Amino acid sequence: MIPPGLMISAPASGTGKTTLMLGLLAAFRARGVEVQPFKSGPDYIDPAFHTAASGRASFNLDSWSMARPTIDGLVGNATGADLILAEGSMGLFDGVAIPGACGNGASADIAALMGWPVVLVLDVSGAAQSVAATALGFKMMRPDVTLAGVVLNRVASPRHEALVRVGMETAGVRVLGVLPRRKEIELPERHLGLVQAGEQENLPDILAGAATFVSEHVDLDALRAAAAGTLQDAPPPATVIPPGQRIALAQDAAFAFVYPHLMAGWRVAGAEVLPFSPLADEAPDPSADVCWLPGGYPELHAGKLAAATNFREGIRAFAQSKPVHGECGGYMAMGAGLVDKEGQRHEMTGLLGLETSFEKRKFHLGYRKATLNAPIPGFDALAQLRGHEFHYATILNEPDAPLAKICDSNDLEVAETGSVRKFEGGGRATGTFFHMIGEEG
Repeated sequence: MIPPGLMISAPASGTGKTTLMLGLLAAFRARGVEVQPFKSGPDYIDPAFHTAASGRASFNLDSWSMARPTIDGLVGNATGADLILAEGSMGLFDGVAIPGACGNGASADIAALMGWPVVLVLDVSGAAQSVAATALGFKMMRPDVTLAGVVLNRVASPRHEALVRVGMETAGVRVLGVLPRRKEIELPERHLGLVQAGEQENLPDILAGAATFVSEHVDLDALRAAAAGTLQDAPPPATVIPPGQRIALAQDAAFAFVYPHLMAGWRVAGAEVLPFSPLADEAPDPSADVCWLPGGYPELHAGKLAAATNFREGIRAFAQSKPVHGECGGYMAMGAGLVDKEGQRHEMTGLLGLETSFEKRKFHLGYRKATLNAPIPGFDALAQLRGHEFHYATILNEPDAPLAKICDSNDLEVAETGSVRKFEGGGRATGTFFHMIGEEG
């Protein structure tokens, strides 16, 4: 059976929904409540924190890039849990202009599809009764989305709380919690979002503090009682095509961004994942039939990667006869060189001619649709894929053949085409800045 759920969302980014989400997960876990976490939207970092807080793998759900059967299959991972908590992205109704697979990517889409009422986190700093107008607007915006109540964040004083509560009572909106200002549980950030969970040495203390904080200021019983859902029985997981049967997968602080649903799907399909660490100067297992370099932060480790001669020589040898594919940071590492933020160039693997710079930063963000010009591991030429791009790197040179025709969510072609290069031994190097989420249709 699928347990009832809630969507933890907000009017905008930066309002405190991640802090609330982690505190709820840790607090319910401390009570012995098994909570299945999800993340709405294409995000790598939050799910790792969810997993640490809940003890269960967190999965991304995305209405623009995933068909309904895929979403249903992923929600099936909640079987055996007592409660579902999904963390939204950006504001509740924020999405793209043109709908995709089964929605426009807004967290409200997932809440409506699954019948999960919304817990709205409201930053009430600088306002009082007026905040109720925001809550009322969110309550009325979409008839297919139910507002369970609000959690007030950054409340300055008991007097401030009383004034906000008056407004909420007038608007008929339930207050489920009141969080005073408390900076010490805020998580550090970097240019792509929160610092990764694996890099937080004091993460257990942070989660314990968040659990105590939320337990003291949120009505956990009322919040849990507000959960609901339309999906009762677990549907079969959606089919995921693995890139190979034995996948050499780069996994360390420089290459950590693999969507959990893809990893789980690869294993369900019978594939074996063989992790290796380029930062530890490890080469891909030569017995693998494909090598995959995920996204991450190679620009923060460029000097170490340039000095990893065993890794670079090993992956070059591997690529002579077998396919190697890289996404975003992995694509950058497959190039000839990477310029760090100080302007120093570091030699990369040279599987492609790509030259990228983090000194010259330009923000690239958005959904992507790709029609492949050449095969990549798991997909033939002309396959149509959906994914997401999020990086600051600038391309200085991209001399190889374009891997794909890539468009944004408005069907406008983008310049970052990816690259493909063939080798005499039959191998192939392919890479792209966009992270694949799934196949079109």
